[in-house]
Amino acid sequence: MSLVKLSIKGISYSQTQNGAYALILNEVDGERKLPIVIGAFEAQSIAIALEKEIKPPRPLTHDLFKNFAERFDIVVKQVIIHKLVDGVFYSSIICERDKIEEIIDARTSDAIALAIRFNAPMFTYKNILDKAGIYLKSNPHENDAASQEIDDILSNPETFGHPSESNESGNTYTKHSLQELNELLQQAVEHEDYEKAAKIRDEISKREA
Repeated sequence: MSLVKLSIKGISYSQTQNGAYALILNEVDGERKLPIVIGAFEAQSIAIALEKEIKPPRPLTHDLFKNFAERFDIVVKQVIIHKLVDGVFYSSIICERDKIEEIIDARTSDAIALAIRFNAPMFTYKNILDKAGIYLKSNPHENDAASQEIDDILSNPETFGHPSESNESGNTYTKHSLQELNELLQQAVEHEDYEKAAKIRDEISKREA
């Protein structure tokens, strides 16, 4: 079976599952999106890894795993989403140590959180993408309901918290100067409030765009 390379499009609060988040993966050489429902902790960990300017004062679980692996010369080579059963994605982490390759079973959210930290490529099999991938824009009549939901997610990527909370926070942060926002960002990181930090970073990005 042929492998298809994936990239991360964005993360958003799931409109269908309370307390969950939607991670949207892109088909690198195609137009399909692969939506995966993940937990709040994993969503936070992935977003922090993507946002290079947010540096946790203490290592998160996935950072600890990376530090541990590097200390013993273990390298994550790639991540493969290899199975889809009853809506659940199964993944493998391909590792290497002393030129010996090992395959470790992992939850997809954990595997992706580690792939980002190791700059490792992410793949899935073509048959999984054929089954679960969604076309956006180019084929609006296919999977209309699912496409609409994913389209809504992509309209506000990498956002944390319930949409009403995000809007409220956004209105609050618009009143602050850029200097104040950077100070608030630093305080949020120091207090390990990464959800708040992500919202502040979004406002800073808008100002600097």
